[in-house]
Amino acid sequence: MSVNKYKSHVLILPEDDANRQIANGFILGPNLNQRNIQIMNPSGGWSRVVEDFANSYAPEMRKLPERMVVLLIDFDQDEGRLAIVQEKIPLELKDRVFILGVLSEPEKLKRTLSKSFESIGINLAKDCSEDKYGLWGHELLKHNKTELERMIELVKPFLFGDTASG
Repeated sequence: MSVNKYKSHVLILPEDDANRQIANGFILGPNLNQRNIQIMNPSGGWSRVVEDFANSYAPEMRKLPERMVVLLIDFDQDEGRLAIVQEKIPLELKDRVFILGVLSEPEKLKRTLSKSFESIGINLAKDCSEDKYGLWGHELLKHNKTELERMIELVKPFLFGDTASG
Protein backbone atom coordinates (compact mmCIF):
# COMPACT_ATOMS: atom_id res chain seq x y z
CA MET A 1 0.00 0.00 0.00
CA SER A 2 1.31 3.45 -0.88
CA VAL A 3 1.08 6.41 1.42
CA ASN A 4 -0.17 9.86 0.49
CA LYS A 5 3.17 11.64 0.25
CA TYR A 6 1.56 15.02 0.90
CA LYS A 7 0.20 13.97 4.32
CA SER A 8 2.18 12.95 7.39
CA HIS A 9 3.60 9.47 6.85
CA VAL A 10 6.48 7.14 7.69
CA LEU A 11 8.64 5.08 5.36
CA ILE A 12 10.54 2.15 6.85
CA LEU A 13 13.82 1.18 5.19
CA PRO A 14 14.69 -2.31 6.51
CA GLU A 15 18.18 -3.74 6.35
CA ASP A 16 17.10 -7.29 5.57
CA ASP A 17 14.13 -9.63 5.38
CA ALA A 18 14.09 -10.28 9.15
CA ASN A 19 13.73 -6.55 9.81
CA ARG A 20 11.09 -6.33 7.07
CA GLN A 21 9.08 -9.07 8.80
CA ILE A 22 9.26 -7.21 12.13
CA ALA A 23 8.06 -4.06 10.33
CA ASN A 24 5.23 -6.06 8.71
CA GLY A 25 4.15 -7.15 12.19
CA PHE A 26 4.38 -3.56 13.42
CA ILE A 27 1.90 -2.33 10.81
CA LEU A 28 -0.53 -5.02 11.97
CA GLY A 29 -0.47 -3.55 15.46
CA PRO A 30 -3.62 -2.28 17.16
CA ASN A 31 -4.94 1.19 16.35
CA LEU A 32 -2.31 1.75 13.66
CA ASN A 33 -3.33 3.75 10.61
CA GLN A 34 -1.83 1.60 7.86
CA ARG A 35 -2.42 4.30 5.25
CA ASN A 36 0.27 6.43 6.90
CA ILE A 37 3.13 3.92 6.89
CA GLN A 38 4.93 2.02 4.15
CA ILE A 39 7.67 -0.61 4.27
CA MET A 40 10.21 -0.43 1.48
CA ASN A 41 12.21 -3.36 0.09
CA PRO A 42 15.17 -4.56 2.19
CA SER A 43 18.44 -2.89 1.25
CA GLY A 44 20.76 -5.79 2.02
CA GLY A 45 22.92 -4.51 4.87
CA TRP A 46 23.01 -1.57 7.25
CA SER A 47 25.47 0.39 5.10
CA ARG A 48 23.20 -0.14 2.08
CA VAL A 49 20.26 1.26 4.08
CA VAL A 50 22.32 4.39 4.70
CA GLU A 51 23.38 4.53 1.05
CA ASP A 52 19.79 4.07 -0.20
CA PHE A 53 18.62 6.76 2.17
CA ALA A 54 21.29 9.22 1.05
CA ASN A 55 20.84 8.57 -2.67
CA SER A 56 17.08 8.15 -2.97
CA TYR A 57 15.12 9.15 0.10
CA ALA A 58 16.97 12.22 1.40
CA PRO A 59 16.47 14.18 -1.86
CA GLU A 60 12.74 13.30 -1.81
CA MET A 61 12.42 14.28 1.85
CA ARG A 62 13.63 17.78 1.06
CA LYS A 63 10.57 18.17 -1.22
CA LEU A 64 8.16 16.32 1.10
CA PRO A 65 8.11 17.95 4.56
CA GLU A 66 5.47 15.48 5.81
CA ARG A 67 7.73 12.45 5.25
CA MET A 68 9.55 10.71 8.10
CA VAL A 69 11.89 7.77 7.64
CA VAL A 70 12.88 4.90 9.91
CA LEU A 71 16.20 3.24 9.14
CA LEU A 72 15.67 -0.27 10.54
CA ILE A 73 19.11 -1.83 10.95
CA ASP A 74 21.01 -4.47 12.89
CA PHE A 75 23.51 -2.95 15.31
CA ASP A 76 25.62 -6.15 15.31
CA GLN A 77 26.79 -5.40 18.89
CA ASP A 78 28.51 -2.25 17.57
CA GLU A 79 27.93 0.53 20.11
CA GLY A 80 29.28 3.12 17.68
CA ARG A 81 26.95 2.25 14.81
CA LEU A 82 24.22 4.71 15.81
CA ALA A 83 26.69 7.61 15.74
CA ILE A 84 28.12 6.43 12.41
CA VAL A 85 24.67 6.36 10.82
CA GLN A 86 23.60 9.65 12.43
CA GLU A 87 26.63 11.35 10.86
CA LYS A 88 25.32 10.37 7.42
CA ILE A 89 21.94 12.07 7.93
CA PRO A 90 21.82 15.62 6.51
CA LEU A 91 21.36 18.18 9.28
CA GLU A 92 18.13 19.57 7.83
CA LEU A 93 16.55 16.06 7.90
CA LYS A 94 17.80 14.80 11.28
CA ASP A 95 14.55 15.60 13.10
CA ARG A 96 12.57 13.39 10.66
CA VAL A 97 14.90 10.37 10.44
CA PHE A 98 14.98 7.68 13.12
CA ILE A 99 17.48 4.84 13.48
CA LEU A 100 16.13 1.75 15.21
CA GLY A 101 17.08 -1.90 15.40
CA VAL A 102 18.10 -4.91 17.41
CA LEU A 103 21.37 -4.56 19.34
CA SER A 104 22.69 -7.76 17.79
CA GLU A 105 20.42 -9.07 15.04
CA PRO A 106 16.69 -9.89 14.75
CA GLU A 107 17.32 -13.63 14.69
CA LYS A 108 18.79 -13.50 18.19
CA LEU A 109 15.77 -11.55 19.47
CA LYS A 110 13.45 -14.08 17.84
CA ARG A 111 15.26 -16.98 19.53
CA THR A 112 15.38 -15.22 22.90
CA LEU A 113 11.65 -14.42 22.89
CA SER A 114 10.50 -17.61 21.14
CA LYS A 115 8.22 -15.45 18.97
CA SER A 116 7.91 -14.92 15.24
CA PHE A 117 9.28 -11.71 13.74
CA GLU A 118 5.71 -10.64 12.96
CA SER A 119 4.59 -11.24 16.54
CA ILE A 120 7.54 -9.18 17.79
CA GLY A 121 6.48 -6.32 15.51
CA ILE A 122 2.86 -6.48 16.66
CA ASN A 123 3.99 -6.29 20.30
CA LEU A 124 6.29 -3.34 19.60
CA ALA A 125 3.44 -1.45 17.91
CA LYS A 126 1.10 -2.22 20.79
CA ASP A 127 3.63 -0.80 23.25
CA CYS A 128 3.95 2.37 21.13
CA SER A 129 0.18 2.88 20.90
CA GLU A 130 -0.28 2.36 24.64
CA ASP A 131 2.69 4.51 25.73
CA LYS A 132 4.33 1.49 27.34
CA TYR A 133 7.99 0.62 27.16
CA GLY A 134 7.23 -3.13 27.44
CA LEU A 135 9.13 -5.14 24.84
CA TRP A 136 11.15 -2.05 23.90
CA GLY A 137 12.81 -2.45 27.32
CA HIS A 138 14.24 -5.86 26.38
CA GLU A 139 18.03 -6.14 26.61
CA LEU A 140 18.34 -6.31 22.79
CA LEU A 141 16.04 -3.31 22.19
CA LYS A 142 16.49 -0.91 25.11
CA HIS A 143 19.29 1.00 23.34
CA ASN A 144 16.55 2.43 21.04
CA LYS A 145 14.97 4.45 23.87
CA THR A 146 16.14 7.94 22.84
CA GLU A 147 15.32 7.48 19.16
CA LEU A 148 12.03 5.78 20.00
CA GLU A 149 10.87 8.58 22.31
CA ARG A 150 11.80 11.18 19.72
CA MET A 151 9.96 9.27 17.00
CA ILE A 152 6.79 8.48 18.98
CA GLU A 153 6.33 12.14 19.87
CA LEU A 154 6.18 13.03 16.17
CA VAL A 155 4.40 10.04 14.63
CA LYS A 156 1.85 9.03 17.25
CA PRO A 157 -0.73 11.72 16.33
CA PHE A 158 -1.06 10.49 12.73
CA LEU A 159 0.11 6.90 13.02
CA PHE A 160 -1.84 5.78 16.07
CA GLY A 161 -4.55 8.41 15.96
CA ASP A 162 -7.99 8.27 14.42
CA THR A 163 -7.81 5.60 11.70
CA ALA A 164 -10.88 7.03 9.97
CA SER A 165 -8.90 10.10 8.87
CA GLY A 166 -5.71 10.10 6.94
